[in-house]
Amino acid sequence: MTSFSLEFIQQLAQELTPLLVTLFHLACALTVTVHALLNKRHVHTAIGWIALAWLAPFLGALLYVMLGVNRIKRAGVALRIRGPEQSPGGAADLIKGTDAACLPELIGINRLTREVTGRVLLAGNAVTPLVQGDEAFPAMLEAIHSARHSVTLLTYIFNDDVAGRAFGDALVQAQARGVQVRVLIDAVGARYSRTSVVRRLKQAGVPAAAFLPPRLTRLLAQANLRNHRKIMVVDGALGFTGGMNISASHWLSKQPAQPVQCLHFAVRGPVVTDLQRTFAIDWAFTTGEALQDSPWFVANVPCGPVLARGVTDGPDADMDHMRQVILGALATARHRVRIVTPYFLPDDVVLTTLQVTALRGVVVDIVVPAHSNLPLMDWAMRPQWGELVASGCRVHLSGPGFDHAKVFLVDDAWSLIGSTNWDARSLRLNFEYNLECHDAALVSQLDRLVDTRIRRAHRLTAAELAGQSLTGRLRDRLVWLLSPYL
Repeated sequence: MTSFSLEFIQQLAQELTPLLVTLFHLACALTVTVHALLNKRHVHTAIGWIALAWLAPFLGALLYVMLGVNRIKRAGVALRIRGPEQSPGGAADLIKGTDAACLPELIGINRLTREVTGRVLLAGNAVTPLVQGDEAFPAMLEAIHSARHSVTLLTYIFNDDVAGRAFGDALVQAQARGVQVRVLIDAVGARYSRTSVVRRLKQAGVPAAAFLPPRLTRLLAQANLRNHRKIMVVDGALGFTGGMNISASHWLSKQPAQPVQCLHFAVRGPVVTDLQRTFAIDWAFTTGEALQDSPWFVANVPCGPVLARGVTDGPDADMDHMRQVILGALATARHRVRIVTPYFLPDDVVLTTLQVTALRGVVVDIVVPAHSNLPLMDWAMRPQWGELVASGCRVHLSGPGFDHAKVFLVDDAWSLIGSTNWDARSLRLNFEYNLECHDAALVSQLDRLVDTRIRRAHRLTAAELAGQSLTGRLRDRLVWLLSPYL
């Protein structure tokens, strides 16, 4: 090829590059526009992403792929998981008439949650609160040591510390004595520890897997979607769920450097089958292995007074389940609402519903940490407090220490417990698991735990919020702009 030909090609490339780059930007922005118009349910969200795609060439489209497309299709996985209640003589026969047993004032929320989740309210469950790791971890470890047939464990964080090693040793020992063990850890949560617990368990012969590891082929589409559920089931009959990760920070008697308060729950009865099915679906999605029947599922007979139902939420077919249940519960509240959460950044609809709930005379208490483990969250939460306090909501900043508990109580007999925080990540991006419980005695127990937090908390006042410096308000408002992604 002559020198003239090379020069011509180089000159042509230089002249065409701006055009090609412009056309590529237009194609990316147009693709985002079409996708957002067809898939986004809120006008402001669609407008924001479309504007970003056009005004920030390439970066806007990249961020949209990473953060704006948040859906995983797993419906086929669920069809492969069958528990005993799907066969004649199973748990379905134990729950006939459950709706009739529901308190009259809870009929509305019962129907709403049934329609949203497709799950019935299960009678005959025992739900026991476990305060801090000091109560939860010994109970869970004892259950693993006593396991005869199977252990399944799903968690967001599984640290390589005194708690993680205790659980790891117990799981290895259970596997060695012939118990079928399966462990699923969120791939991002697993990275909180320098040592790979998944690799260590595998090397010891325990089947373990990481949920949605950030591989290059799906990094953009799924990096932001995490499994935040906390579920353990032993022999298909004893379950544990709540807000507690496998971390020494929750084991306060071990005097961790950064203690974290939290609540977990031991569960027996028919609803344990729902915990196990939720684990099995996540396990099948991750590994391809379908856990069927024995030793994973057993016919759990009634053993307690609690009416309970599992509520799953996530960026798949379960999208918005938690948000709808929250809105429904607030609408049915007659006397009081109590919320304990480590992070509080719900959307405008939930915030407005809380204000309306307080304005119609319901006592609304919101308990959040005075200082969380994420300063950005503390700053982002502050701009919400003014309108909530003005409407009559009582906002309590608890302390000392970080409180990781998640509790939602309505009136005297309804509670929602589990892994969900009141923020966009939990309500829109994460896979979460909660139990809806109808039982006055359980609510009474949880009320006492909330009362203890409120007594130790500082209640925000309108005067205090109005007295914040201009610098502080600007900082909080700037971080608040990021609230949909925190």
